Amino acid sequence: MDLEIIETKDGSHTLFSAQFDEIYHSRNGALAESTHIFIKSGLDACIGPEVNVFEVGFGTGLNALLSWIYAESKQIRINYHSIELFPVSEELISRINYPDIVGHKEKFQQLHEAGWDQTICLSPHFSLHKIKLSVLDLQFASSSINVVFFDAFSPEKQPELWTADVFARMYDMLVPQGILVTYCSKSYVRRNMQQVGFEITKLQGPHGKRDMVRATRIV
Repeated sequence: MDLEIIETKDGSHTLFSAQFDEIYHSRNGALAESTHIFIKSGLDACIGPEVNVFEVGFGTGLNALLSWIYAESKQIRINYHSIELFPVSEELISRINYPDIVGHKEKFQQLHEAGWDQTICLSPHFSLHKIKLSVLDLQFASSSINVVFFDAFSPEKQPELWTADVFARMYDMLVPQGILVTYCSKSYVRRNMQQVGFEITKLQGPHGKRDMVRATRIV
């Protein structure tokens, strides 16, 4: 993809995709957005010494980096699965400034150097399985995921990823009381989630965005 690095308002980088005419994170702050939605509203809602994460959209690896840091700070185990059809080039990743802000440069490099379609134990607290595939082609048999990070491009740019069919797949991979968190709170997206059985909670969004969604698998 034709990608360009952009600095967001909190100083952290994101990418702009000319192919999708879409930015990877909020212009109000990539780091702030990821922390608010996926760490504070996602991982913080999970209880237990081991958490299985499934991410839709590996992208820059920011959510994975923050999750690895979180796992070590909480002394828990995170098994991180992430799907991405369009991996970002190593050259571009080398210029993204997350390690300059949060540290952990070696971790950031390891996340991107890890091979695809295999589970790699990166530390006693964090394993990674990157899947190079479209979520539309995903076959995930086990209902073992505690939290889904749904971080796809917006419904306007990738409407095929925000359908009831896709959310049914997310629902099926979650354990009972498992959750899905996403930045998008559009009414028709929430209806698609409810159609497959999710209970929807609208939460305060990150800076610059009024709402976000946490969807729970009840049974």
